[in-house]
Amino acid sequence: MGKLDSKVAVITGGATGVGRGISRAFASEGATVVIASRNRKSLERAAAEIRPYGTVAVRPTDVTDEAQVAALFDDASRRFGRVDVAVNNAGIEEGGPLHELPLETWERVVAVNLTGVFLCCREAMRVMMPRGGGRIINIGSTAAQMPRPNAAAYAASKFGVVGLTHAAAIEGREHGVAVCCLHPGNVDIETRGPGRIHPEPMMEVAAVADAAVAMAAMPPDVNLYQAIILPLGMPYLGRG
Repeated sequence: MGKLDSKVAVITGGATGVGRGISRAFASEGATVVIASRNRKSLERAAAEIRPYGTVAVRPTDVTDEAQVAALFDDASRRFGRVDVAVNNAGIEEGGPLHELPLETWERVVAVNLTGVFLCCREAMRVMMPRGGGRIINIGSTAAQMPRPNAAAYAASKFGVVGLTHAAAIEGREHGVAVCCLHPGNVDIETRGPGRIHPEPMMEVAAVADAAVAMAAMPPDVNLYQAIILPLGMPYLGRG
């Protein structure tokens, strides 16, 4: 038996990178996964890769669009009867020196990384609360504790995700909904470009996916509230 047998999971940003890895890991552990992303072609490619591991459905979704997020959770609930786990992974990383940062960049990063997580948390709570339980995993970042230079919008959005997780966890617990946050460090994903030399140690997507499975597989009366996963040699501790 898989660790997530009979679970239904909605995973945003599920077409590439960390989201695709989490989707594959969840499917491998017995979950039915509904993967969401803006690009249908990317979703279909990811679904073809994941399908040998388990049941997968796709739903093109822009997490900054309130109606599309509502439709994502409504569709998952109607097709599979419920949503047990929501992984709010969709995110972007854009930056530059703070004194040169365009307002448009700030607003775009905050819209996806924070407002998108809010909208998905809200819809997940709406479908989970009446059933008396569920789990929401927000994907944060080590930047929510130790920001880097030239990343003001990204760091602010991820700090915001931590605050949102705090608030949602308090409101969800009396309804049996556990809300938690997973903070990855450096992850070696294909979007970094082929052949790029990384100046810092990197970890594989599978390591983050395993951590997400562990959080999702907790007993319903237990919340692994926050977790940080990073390469052993990453300069995180002691920097600042």
